Amino acid sequence: MSEDNVLLKVVKLRKWFEMRKGLFGEVMYLKAVDGVTFDLNEGEAISLVGESGSGKTTLGKTILRLREPTDGKIIFKGKDITHLPNDKLFWYRREASLIQQDPFGALPAHFTISKIIEEPLIIHKMGDKEERRERVYKALEEVRLTPVEDFASKYPHMLSGGQMQRVAIARALVLRPSLVIADEPVSMLDASVRIEILTLLRELQDRLKISFIYITHDLATTRYFSEWIFIMYAGHIVERGITKEILRNPLHPYTKALLSAIPDPDPENRKKFRDVPPGEPPSLINPPPGCRFAPRCPFAMDKCKEEPPEIEVSPKHFVKCWLYA
Repeated sequence: MSEDNVLLKVVKLRKWFEMRKGLFGEVMYLKAVDGVTFDLNEGEAISLVGESGSGKTTLGKTILRLREPTDGKIIFKGKDITHLPNDKLFWYRREASLIQQDPFGALPAHFTISKIIEEPLIIHKMGDKEERRERVYKALEEVRLTPVEDFASKYPHMLSGGQMQRVAIARALVLRPSLVIADEPVSMLDASVRIEILTLLRELQDRLKISFIYITHDLATTRYFSEWIFIMYAGHIVERGITKEILRNPLHPYTKALLSAIPDPDPENRKKFRDVPPGEPPSLINPPPGCRFAPRCPFAMDKCKEEPPEIEVSPKHFVKCWLYA
């Protein structure tokens, strides 16, 4: 990515959870995020892809400072926010928003839709009652919940899953944040509305010039959303690059495994990736040194006992694998 207009800089970020066997037992660490580095420019969108347990949700929550980082740095608009206390993060809560996975659980059932979207404006003391009403209605229009007067007075149980997720999006965007992290925002929706919601998010991201991190386990949906893909496995970014390039020419064996799980009518594509077993993600509790994908990798070699470096195989296409070192 370009060094110009960097909004977010993540440097060797780690989030480890301390665990103990028994009351006086051995201390162990679950290394959910283990040395992640990347830049996100203003107005750009990236997709963070990995299976359950890869650490992608923990990474997103740590970037938002919903979890305290263990090590590394989070630089937002040039300011180091890594270990700022909560009372110094009020401005960042306005600048960075979260769209949660479960719209059914994310919206308070006893609030009207208008009240749900207005609440962030009240917390951040933005505008008087009439100004807040105008912003709520504008947000509803932006997510295409019209006529807005009808939807504003409804309660969440009166909406479909897709409509509730649109409300969650409106609430996340009403403060006009610079950064939005969308954590599996369509995984609980019917297949018929998933692309519709992703297309809406992409249109809003383009029009409002918001930087997005789209977290997903579904590599197929990334083509509809982001310029960049980051593939995450067992706490590491193992491959990253331009979306079209990653989908056309995956390099890391794990990326190939993810692509092999996508229904594809082309038998050549299925044949191309079939030698990579799907397997199970490794335990992140005190993982051994070296490549964490090695136990599943059909190309594993002795050198994989050491952690591989990140290699730029082609312009803007990086892979962390000894096959390319």
